[in-house]
Amino acid sequence: MDDLTGFQRDLLYVIAGFDRPSGQEIKEEVEEYYRSEINHGRLYPNLDTLVNKGLVEKGQLDRRTNYYAITADGEQAIVDRHEWKSQYIG
Repeated sequence: MDDLTGFQRDLLYVIAGFDRPSGQEIKEEVEEYYRSEINHGRLYPNLDTLVNKGLVEKGQLDRRTNYYAITADGEQAIVDRHEWKSQYIG
């Protein structure tokens, strides 16, 4: 996870917290946290990066809607990140 941006890490955490969220659901959750609008040109390329790195899988709910799900590698990346951060903060 050391090669991910902070935004990509945040997307990974959001995806891990939901059961197969759509891109729109992820967008809404991240917008709430960031307190600003996240445009599609920022969101979807970063989701694709997570998919390409094998941290997230992408599937189709219907013709217009994709879902995203954390993979075992994605879960492990979160665990590793948490353990690393725990060295510095309680």
